[in-house]
Amino acid sequence: MLKSRTMKIKPHPDSLQRFLFEQSHVRGELVHLDAAWRAVLERHDYPPSLRAVMGELMAAAVLLAATLKLKGSLILQIQGKGPVTLLVVECDGDLNVRATAKWQGELDGINFAQMVGDGRFVITLDPRDGGQTYQGIVELDGDSVAGVLQNYMLRSDQLETRLWLAADARGAAGLLLQKMPGEGGFAPGEQDEDMWQRVTLLTDTLRSEELLGLPALELIRRLYREEDVRLFDTQQVAFRCSCSRDRVARMLKMLGWDEVQSVLAEQGMVEVRCEFCNHQYLFDKVDAEQVFAAEVLLDASAAVH
Repeated sequence: MLKSRTMKIKPHPDSLQRFLFEQSHVRGELVHLDAAWRAVLERHDYPPSLRAVMGELMAAAVLLAATLKLKGSLILQIQGKGPVTLLVVECDGDLNVRATAKWQGELDGINFAQMVGDGRFVITLDPRDGGQTYQGIVELDGDSVAGVLQNYMLRSDQLETRLWLAADARGAAGLLLQKMPGEGGFAPGEQDEDMWQRVTLLTDTLRSEELLGLPALELIRRLYREEDVRLFDTQQVAFRCSCSRDRVARMLKMLGWDEVQSVLAEQGMVEVRCEFCNHQYLFDKVDAEQVFAAEVLLDASAAVH
C-alpha cells in the first residue's frame, strides 16, 4: 500500500521520488532523467556505449546527492586508463546536474571494465560555504557503475546501499535502497527485521526497460505491492552548468598575464570552451587587458610607494 505524507506528489519527467518502508529502517529513492539527460547528449557526440555509462553515473550522482542533503556539490569521477580516460558528473544540493567525458578510439563492443581499464574512482563533497572539502579515492572495483559505487560505499563504512541503474538514448534512471542505522524507534515486535533482504530481492527482478519506462509511482507499486510504502514529495532535477564568463576570467588570472599574452600573440584570441555545456568564451586583447586591469593598477601603485 502506498501512502503519501502530503498531497504534493506530481509526476515530472526529470524528478526524484523518495520513499520508505514502514516498520523498518529501509529507505529508497527513484530518479528519472529526461530533458536533463538529453541536454548532456545534445552538447557532445558521445559513442552509444559511453552514453549508457554516463547516463548511469548521472542518475547515481543525483541519487547520492539527494541522500546527503548538500549545500554544495557532489562530484563523481571515474579516471580510467583505458579508452575512456575521464567521466565526471556533478550534482548540487538542488539537484542541478551536469556531466562530461573524455575518450579516444573506438568503444563499440567493449564492456565497462574494458572502457576504463585499471583506474580509480574519486568522490568529492564540495560544501562551497567555507566548509572543508572531502575527497575519497579508491581503485575501480566493479564491472559496472553500480558495482563500483556499491563497493565504494561498502569500503568507506557508509550505510548499506544498493543501486539499480539504466540509460539509453532517450533517458537515464536509477533506484537506490539504503539501510539506515539504528534499532530504536519501534515498539517491541513492530520492526520488520526481514525488510532489507525482502525488498532487495524484489528489486533484483527489475528490468532496465521497466526502470526507464515506468512512471515512479507505478514502478514502486509494481515492485512493492505487498509492502507498506510511504511516499514523500517529488523533487525536480535539471541540467544546469555553473560555468560563466567571470569564472573563465578568474581562470585566466590564475594562468597569469604572460601566458595570456603569449596565446594572444599566437592566435589573436583566447578561446575557452566549457567541457560540460560546450559553451565558448572568447577574450580578445581588450578583454584580456580588462581582466588584468586591477592587477596592473595594484602593481603600479606598489611601484610608486
